[in-house]
Amino acid sequence: MLYVFELWIVIVSLLVLNLCHWIYQWRNPKCNGKLLPGSMGFPIIGETFEFMKPHDVLQFPSFVKKRVIRHGPVFRTSLFGSKVIISMDNELNMEIAKTNRTIGVPKSITRLFGDNNLFVQSIESHKHVRSLTFQLLGPQGLKLRVIEDIDLLARKHMEEGARNGFLNVKEAASKILIECLAKKVMGDMDPETAKELAICWRKFPSGWFRFPFKIPGMGVYDMMKARKRMMNLLKEVVLKKRASGEEFGEFFKIIFGENERGKEKMSVENAINYIYTFFLIANETTPRILAATVKLISEKPRVMQELQREHARIVGDRTEKDAALTWEDYKSMTFTHMVINESLRITTTVPVVLRKPDHDIQVGDYTIPAGWTFMGYPNVHFNPEKYEDPFVFNPWRWKGKDLSALVSKNYVPFGAGPRLCVGAYFAKLLMAIFIHNLCRYRWSMKVETTVTRSYMLMFPQGCDVQFSEDTKVD
Repeated sequence: MLYVFELWIVIVSLLVLNLCHWIYQWRNPKCNGKLLPGSMGFPIIGETFEFMKPHDVLQFPSFVKKRVIRHGPVFRTSLFGSKVIISMDNELNMEIAKTNRTIGVPKSITRLFGDNNLFVQSIESHKHVRSLTFQLLGPQGLKLRVIEDIDLLARKHMEEGARNGFLNVKEAASKILIECLAKKVMGDMDPETAKELAICWRKFPSGWFRFPFKIPGMGVYDMMKARKRMMNLLKEVVLKKRASGEEFGEFFKIIFGENERGKEKMSVENAINYIYTFFLIANETTPRILAATVKLISEKPRVMQELQREHARIVGDRTEKDAALTWEDYKSMTFTHMVINESLRITTTVPVVLRKPDHDIQVGDYTIPAGWTFMGYPNVHFNPEKYEDPFVFNPWRWKGKDLSALVSKNYVPFGAGPRLCVGAYFAKLLMAIFIHNLCRYRWSMKVETTVTRSYMLMFPQGCDVQFSEDTKVD
């Protein structure tokens, strides 16, 4: 009996010793140089819960601000089971963005998008995919293939909202985006398939940044189920069209055209995976940013008045009042572009540079270890030396500046370097056309409408606009 008791003491002691050693290793990760200051939090959980606390959209998370005061502008932490470096240093962010091509995201994201997804593709494959996408969603592609469709869809949803007396901005923008892209990518579909596909995209569970555990009842498990359903649906549509000889949308035409000319090939499976990835990212970001922009406009009567004046002029200059919006109309929306730029500047309070360095990087006396996730925040957007009263929504600060630029050393809402957001031009076009059609009506947003961030933009009180009875603007 004494022998068994002693044996249990030894076993428990060894377990405790191993546990303590594991905790010590977690809190003190190995590094070839001097590790940046910071804390790794609890094993696996890290500091995730504090990081994900909702905060005002026009402020950086208190999690980041507290640690900058304590450790400086660059520090280490652990989020979603991964080792992370967070940077508020704009020069370091730009250097990492330009010299590192491997995207850095939690395992829950890479699982969500599949093993051979856009984030883990080789440099050559990624460049090829970007080139194909740019043919559809670059300025020339948008001008020739997309602008008219978005305008017609925006008008349809705006008229429906005016009849109902209200419109959910995020939901309407999501419908416009999905209906437009689905047609351009997949071509004409039977109504039932199109409806099911639209439901799939809109009902996909939000909150991608989660712990990477695929366990029934947990977020990642639900997301993986939704992914499987959507991928199967897309594949069925593509295979059915190929078998019957039906016409595809522009994106598949570009891919199959390349294959026929003997250029670099993209398999149908990879094309479907990419389409799924692009749809999902676009649908989870652009409608939310647009809803936040509409909220900012609603709080500034002078901004709303100037927008209505600009869009009344565009409509008034047409020979036919109901004519479709043209590319020249879009380029003439000077103040609208100023509003969009300012909204992107002030609401981008999330990391815009997400990388995973493949080699150790020296930062002063410290080392960023290879394989860690690097998250760079756009702190420059709120630098009073670059932007006067940086926490004030002021579109006029963009007067006289290059409004078509997607990135500069002081403006990085779409990231920077070779991983610059490929859908940036499309996002700005969708926002401008939505605002154009909205400003043809008299509308308002409830004062209690709030915008917060829990990494993604959130709208606890909804994001509806209300239309006045005398709703058409003269």
